[in-house]
Amino acid sequence: MNIEQLVHDVEDVYLKLDEEIATFKKRSGLGCKSGCGKCCLKPDIEATALEFIPFAYQLYKQGKAIAWLENPLLGNSLCAILDSNMSGVGHCTAYQYRGMICRLFGFSAKLNKYGHKELITCRVIKTEQPETFIAAYAETVAGANVPLMRDYYMKMYAIDWELSQKFYPINDAIKKAIETVLHYYAYREEEGLAAAE
Repeated sequence: MNIEQLVHDVEDVYLKLDEEIATFKKRSGLGCKSGCGKCCLKPDIEATALEFIPFAYQLYKQGKAIAWLENPLLGNSLCAILDSNMSGVGHCTAYQYRGMICRLFGFSAKLNKYGHKELITCRVIKTEQPETFIAAYAETVAGANVPLMRDYYMKMYAIDWELSQKFYPINDAIKKAIETVLHYYAYREEEGLAAAE
C-alpha cells in the first residue's frame, strides 16, 4: 500500500461524487439550509476508515496526527471534526476532507428491495422544501441520475477492501485512519534508519 496513492484514489472518488451531487442539486433545487448541520449532530453516524484517509494524511503532513490521535473528542459520540460554534454551512472544520457519508447524505439514493432508487435526505429538507423534495423524489424513482450510495461504496471497496469493509462509529473510523497513516510512515522511517546504518 502506498498512502499517497490511496489518498489520491479516494480523492478521485470524492471529486466524481461531488460533481455528481452538484449536478443533482442544481437540477433538483434541493440544498442544505445555511448554518444547519443537524445531520452532523447525530450521535450514531458510522463510516469506514478509508473515508478519512485524506483527512488523516493532511493531519500527518501538518504534524498534527499524533495530537489528534490523543484528542479526547475522539472518545465522544459526535464527530470530533465538528465545531458547533462555527458559523456558515454546517460545522465541519475539515469540510474538504470530510468522509463519504458526509458527502452522500441528503443528496444520494439507495436501492429499495425492488431495485428501485429512493432518495435519501434529511428531515429538514423534507419539511422545509416539501415541493422540491417531492419532485426530486419522483424524478429519482423514475430513474433520474442521482448518486447511488451502493455504487460509491463499491468504488471504495475497489480502492482498498480492508479499509472499506467495516463500518465504525465515526470517531473510531477517524482514529483508525490516523493510525493507518502513522503506521505507514513509522514503518517507512524504520526502513530508512535501517538502510542508513
